[in-house]
Amino acid sequence: MATQYNTMETHYARMIAEKAEQYGDKVVLRYQPLGQTGWESVSWKQFAQHVDSFANALIRLGVEEGDRVGQYSQNMPENFVIDFALYSNRAIVVPIYATSSPAQVEYIVNNSEMRIIVVGEQQQYDAVCEVIGHCPTLEHIIVIDPSVKMMQDNGRSVYYADLKEGGTDHVQTAMLERRRQEARLSDTAAILYTSGTTGNPKGVVLTHEGFIQQMENHDLRIKVSESDVSICFLPITHVLERTWCYYLMHRGAQIVVNLRPQKIQETIRQIHPTMMTAVPRFWEKVYIGIREKLGGYNPIMLGVVAWAMAVGEKYNIDYLRNGRKPGRWLMLRYKVADRLIFSKVKLTVGIERGRLFPTAGASMSNQVCLFLRSIGIPICYGYGLTESYATVSCFTETDYEIGSIGKVMPNVQVRISDDGEILIKGKSVTPGYYKLPEVNKEAFTEDGYFRTGDAGYLKGDTLFLTERIKDLFKTSNGKYIAPQQIEMLLATDALIEQVAVIGDQRNYVTALIVPNMQALQQQAQANGWDTTPDALIENPEVYKLIESRIHALQQHMAPFEVIKKFTLIRRGFSIDTGELTNTLKLRRTIIQQKYAALIDAMYADKPDPHKIIG
Repeated sequence: MATQYNTMETHYARMIAEKAEQYGDKVVLRYQPLGQTGWESVSWKQFAQHVDSFANALIRLGVEEGDRVGQYSQNMPENFVIDFALYSNRAIVVPIYATSSPAQVEYIVNNSEMRIIVVGEQQQYDAVCEVIGHCPTLEHIIVIDPSVKMMQDNGRSVYYADLKEGGTDHVQTAMLERRRQEARLSDTAAILYTSGTTGNPKGVVLTHEGFIQQMENHDLRIKVSESDVSICFLPITHVLERTWCYYLMHRGAQIVVNLRPQKIQETIRQIHPTMMTAVPRFWEKVYIGIREKLGGYNPIMLGVVAWAMAVGEKYNIDYLRNGRKPGRWLMLRYKVADRLIFSKVKLTVGIERGRLFPTAGASMSNQVCLFLRSIGIPICYGYGLTESYATVSCFTETDYEIGSIGKVMPNVQVRISDDGEILIKGKSVTPGYYKLPEVNKEAFTEDGYFRTGDAGYLKGDTLFLTERIKDLFKTSNGKYIAPQQIEMLLATDALIEQVAVIGDQRNYVTALIVPNMQALQQQAQANGWDTTPDALIENPEVYKLIESRIHALQQHMAPFEVIKKFTLIRRGFSIDTGELTNTLKLRRTIIQQKYAALIDAMYADKPDPHKIIG
């Protein structure tokens, strides 16, 4: 177990050097270079040397204290080197999602008055070159991938490796050491631009004090050791992954950087992590996959599965969750259930060594959470925002409540406003948005609480989330609808990939549904239907099939929440088309504009018998 110490005494400008002295040749980062099958390792000593080299390179490039430097890249091990090299110079990192459009990049560069931007691959480099003529402050582009073909730009572009290996003199070394020693917790560490479902993104100011406070908060809540291995799967730009990885470094754990999101399942099976952050949709897909696998067993084994699930729920939920020690007979039955079912399922996924899987970023189905916890997958569900350096609340090891978003973190104050909004306060809450004084006035209460924009309630120190306030809509009959709750429920079905619930100022609720085409084609083959995508979308029998599954899922919901009509669409909502944010949240206004004709048709007087539920 890593040595406990007061994290408030350190600073990210100095932390890597301190850890390198403590851990030396121990591995801190692993990654699989693009186009290769083997894995490469970076020790703490090597990591510190990389940070020093790049920190000195930044000085040669003219970086001053307080300069804003962008990181526009998919996950790469270099991202962490760049972060800590910037912190060493008291400079500010401005992360940009690798999927951001040129227009979004242009806005962030100009709003932050960025002088330097680091890009990952050709796509990001080309996007910057497309808008650089409209970015007067941008002086240099640093390119990580050596295969990127650079344009003739009067020497503004340079490869990361060439810059890092450019040599260092005593003046630069002395300046770097002075900056590190003068670094203060009050320094701004990062400006993270929220992806935003409407309007331009806002730059969230995050200080070193806030990040370090979160390290201390997590020390008091969870257990991470030097032997833990966590896969970096979510974009490092995402505040959850960024803060989590910083915490892993603080604890001396190992980070495996997954460079390609589409390869995550392969990576998990190769690495067998003890930890990994993910959004609920990832675990919903794991849940669907496990259920389908278990559902394919013969009748005898299905009986064994039902028995095992009952034992697992009793053992993990009724006993361990409540801090009770299971009796010998229950422990014996659970060992049998684990050997016959649970361990095999987890081994297939690659998570049999799992100790903690932080999960946040969206609502999670109680059904999914209960199922995964019952079979021994340690989901640590939580809630947070960019403005709170990620975690506001999360599950504790015991005494967590399924249906909640966990207990409020130590050193975080939470209260509920008169209209049900979650308000938060503490050192791990942003001091405000970058260059937006008027927005900041509205974002905080008079006594300093930040308005999250989320509705919820407290039961003791356990927090419950009901809905994103801006997403709530009211039907013409005066009934309030929480669309995310319905969307989350329907997404647990294997045939449904995405859902957008409609109903604001309408007299009933409808939905646009993107089916899981692969699962639907399997159903079509079994039934002898035409399996081409267009034919499936137009097949009345497909509507009846999905209709019956939606009806079963919604049978316990209030009548005014039930989807009365739905329309299947072939192409999924995506970031590229502007229907999703970079954090995969629905941009409802854009979806409603783009699919206005289909939506209006669901509210026409003449009903379509294939699109009515119930």
